[in-house]
Amino acid sequence: MGFGLAKKLSDRGDRVLIGARSTERLQHAAKALGADVITRQVDIEQRDTLVSFFAGLQDLAGLFTPGASYQTASFREADEATAESPFRTKFWGQYWAVHAALPHLADDASIVLMSGAASVRPIGNPAYAACNAAIEGLTRALAMELRPKRVNCLSPGTIDSDLWRNRDAALRDAVFDQWGALTLTGQVGTTDQAVDAALFLLDNGNMTGSVLYNDGGYSMR
Repeated sequence: MGFGLAKKLSDRGDRVLIGARSTERLQHAAKALGADVITRQVDIEQRDTLVSFFAGLQDLAGLFTPGASYQTASFREADEATAESPFRTKFWGQYWAVHAALPHLADDASIVLMSGAASVRPIGNPAYAACNAAIEGLTRALAMELRPKRVNCLSPGTIDSDLWRNRDAALRDAVFDQWGALTLTGQVGTTDQAVDAALFLLDNGNMTGSVLYNDGGYSMR
């Protein structure tokens, strides 16, 4: 999703800074996006790498924070590390990413955080659902405190992304079928649809403090 947004921004002539833990993925991004992309290694769990990621840059127009790895489990089955992992990476990772970026953002910059539709319609995994709800609350609080910077949140449902394409086909198909039955559209979303939603939040000057549910109506049922 982050790469897809970087591609759209690059294609329209914007300069892009993109980060990842993997040097291989960064090399691929640099080759695909061209000369106007800056690539830097970053680990959203390591605050020192977040600080160095933004070093030397000023007046950045926007920030999108989609990357996090975490574990999920039911309330009864989750051990301490599993239960805390969504907050440790997805919540605190985005929190500290914004904090590290703040001195480098333009006054009218746009910040887009990412949660997930489990925030308003959880199915198991209560720590994960609570984490997403916390990110949406953080969005509203930051929109108030950081104005005139704009802060919004993208809350997608299940997305047919590389994450799922790299998993067992039978498991993927079962999850996609279940998701289709839970939505109004009857289908999973695409990466392009999520990217378009993130770009809208970045660009639209009248959006702040909002959560955009790009979930096929899952949160409505």
